[in-house]
Amino acid sequence: MMQDEHNITNTDGDTRLKILLLGDASNYHRCLAIGLQRLGHEVTVASDGSRWMNTGRDIDLSRPLPSKAGGLMLWLKIKRLLGNKLAGYDIVSVNGTCFASLRPARLSAMFDSLLRNNRRVFISALGTDSRYVAACTGDNPPLRYDEWQVNGFPSPHATANRDEIEQWLAPELSALCNKVYAQSAGTVTALYEYDEVCRTFLPADRVAYGGIPIDTKSIEYFGPGSTDGKVRLFLGRHADRTIEKGTDRLLEISKRIVAAHPDACTLDIVENVPYAEYLDRLHSADIVLDQLYSYTPATNALLAMTMGKTVVSGGEPEYYDFINEHENRPIINAVPDDDDALFRAIEDAVIHPSALAERGAKSREFAIKHNDTEVVARRFIDFWRSKL
Repeated sequence: MMQDEHNITNTDGDTRLKILLLGDASNYHRCLAIGLQRLGHEVTVASDGSRWMNTGRDIDLSRPLPSKAGGLMLWLKIKRLLGNKLAGYDIVSVNGTCFASLRPARLSAMFDSLLRNNRRVFISALGTDSRYVAACTGDNPPLRYDEWQVNGFPSPHATANRDEIEQWLAPELSALCNKVYAQSAGTVTALYEYDEVCRTFLPADRVAYGGIPIDTKSIEYFGPGSTDGKVRLFLGRHADRTIEKGTDRLLEISKRIVAAHPDACTLDIVENVPYAEYLDRLHSADIVLDQLYSYTPATNALLAMTMGKTVVSGGEPEYYDFINEHENRPIINAVPDDDDALFRAIEDAVIHPSALAERGAKSREFAIKHNDTEVVARRFIDFWRSKL
């Protein structure tokens, strides 16, 4: 089957690849698939739809029940799929080292089958794993700050979730993580932070930066969205990740700003809604509050930037330098250790609304240049081809 596929070329004149993207997070793999398909490749997404986000997929890997019985039912379904619909691909890229809602032993067996029945297996580094937690909570963290530590001290998330650290570092999960990294053909990272951490334990030739894909062609430019003369602050959050993302502190800062300038701004809070509804709610925003402990704008911020919104997110100089962007730096950088400085930065945007349109236009230009789904897809393809 793969031999037949190798005789077909894509729009760039290269051999068309048959690709499986396994697992998803915040619509990453589904959006990446769009870019890969536009480049002429055959792509299948198998995932649980990022749980409550219910994002698109070709093969549903949702856990039917939250109990152990649900895990068994999912495992039996996956075992049936491994010999056919999850086999015969040139490229398989798994979402991190925990790419399905199964316990480590079953994920390990699933990974073995993927290795046997496909040409190459890669990792899409889209989130936390045991190696990342070990690096960030160790004695010499590679980043100045992250969700687990700030300037070498435990972050609020780490302090409140010590049991989560123990779970990530437990022998069974750590062994799975080490195995997947060791036996995969390479890793493509979604964020600057993940790239920096991966390079502390992987050879340089086994890591490549991909970035977060955004289907900019399908997202209309809206610019500032308020119609009543007030600047609309927009906070979208995951209910169970508020401390991890710093949206608890962003909420308090935004409330202070609204209290100080009630005639100038309002606050819209959106929590745990399906992806399509979230995008619809985002249209009316002016300033989007994303997250606090990141060097990098993530999916939420990049969607808003594509719409022409001003965002408060990761916008550190290290990130801009990493992507070779030295002129257009439109993000209001969410510093994690100075709430007063962040208050002043957001307040300045609120009391100078005439500047929002220009910043929004630069935001869209940034997202198209660095994160359009075809731009990101080409980075993946270039790295994958180098390992075939």
